[in-house]
Amino acid sequence: MTILRIPTPLRAYTSGKSEVTVGGSNVAEALNDLTAQFPSIKPHLFNEGGELRPFVNLFVGESNIKDLQGVDTPVKDGDRLMLIPSIAGGSPFPLQGEGQGMRVA
Repeated sequence: MTILRIPTPLRAYTSGKSEVTVGGSNVAEALNDLTAQFPSIKPHLFNEGGELRPFVNLFVGESNIKDLQGVDTPVKDGDRLMLIPSIAGGSPFPLQGEGQGMRVA
């Protein structure tokens, strides 16, 4: 079995679990097992077309699946998957005193 690490913002959908054991021979099957165990997490990971949302980053060990074979990336017993949501936000304006002399577009 593979261990899937759940980030804090998504633990509300996994009964508070920080790690979930999932089965499957690749990332897609592991995610299918995750959503079978915890159906309420599915819309937070997949769009209406069933594709992984672009802001969802999955790592097998230390490698981003986007740099491997995507959801077809193989996993084996003992592998650790990490689910890391992208963080966005911030201000387009520099903090006071920062970037003096620079123009922010």
